[in-house]
Amino acid sequence: MTERKTLQKLTLKDNFLFAAVMSETENCKQLLELTLGIAVDHVEVDAEKSIVYHPQYKGIRLDVFARDGRGTRFNVEMQVAGQPLERRCRYYHSQMDMDLLLSGVPYGELPDSYVVFLCDFDPFLLGKYRYTVKHIFAEDGSFRYEDGSHTVFLSTKGKNEKEVPEALVRFLRFLSAGETESTGDFGDDYVRRLQCSIRRIKSDREMGERYMLFEEMLKDERAEGRAEGKAEGLVEGQTNGLSEAVLELLSVYGEVPADLREYICSLKDTVALRQLLKKAAQAKSISEFESLTDL
Repeated sequence: MTERKTLQKLTLKDNFLFAAVMSETENCKQLLELTLGIAVDHVEVDAEKSIVYHPQYKGIRLDVFARDGRGTRFNVEMQVAGQPLERRCRYYHSQMDMDLLLSGVPYGELPDSYVVFLCDFDPFLLGKYRYTVKHIFAEDGSFRYEDGSHTVFLSTKGKNEKEVPEALVRFLRFLSAGETESTGDFGDDYVRRLQCSIRRIKSDREMGERYMLFEEMLKDERAEGRAEGKAEGLVEGQTNGLSEAVLELLSVYGEVPADLREYICSLKDTVALRQLLKKAAQAKSISEFESLTDL
């Protein structure tokens, strides 16, 4: 069993600490400017959508939601393991749009949205520190399709130092550092600012309690998932057994038609299968079974 980390042992690539640090507006603002290469006048971090439990978002959310003075939406999330990131990005863009549409914003007035994934691995295996997604027409690669959605992947495993800002490389090296190494001097003002935030968060008693609560919620969520999986497995085993029993009784009267066999095997309702089992026991032929069950 993996030993649970204490708050003191976390680094910036741990989701909880990353979300806590980036919930501080100036930290988030500088990260967005460094990542996107654009000036951001100010950001407002939506604390209610960071480090909290959201049932509508399928459990615990640790991504950072922010907006700027023009209404532009930003979703920033730390990734430490390979996942289907492209579909995940699509989901986040749609969620940001849906929040606005539900509040009454017309389609034509939807602001730009940015999804930024920070990866402690190389998501596309091209050795890049930064991957910027751009939409183009397949028939004419020089023609850009602009819908206001922007997606950027940062990778701590990049090798193209000369193609990106030095400050971005220093930040990504800090991001990938271990517990001891991350406290060192990276020669960067932004990194020093983040290190100060981390020390402050780790010494905050309320944040320590919040982390303990998060760990308990995560533990409960995992246990619930295991229980649901076990229950689903038991139900599947029951339905498979009942289907086989129905087909075995019917096979006494000859070969069961393929469409009937397929229908019986497709049923996942144990109550319905038990009813079919009773009808199969009462019937004297397959045709009588079909008439008894209105099949």
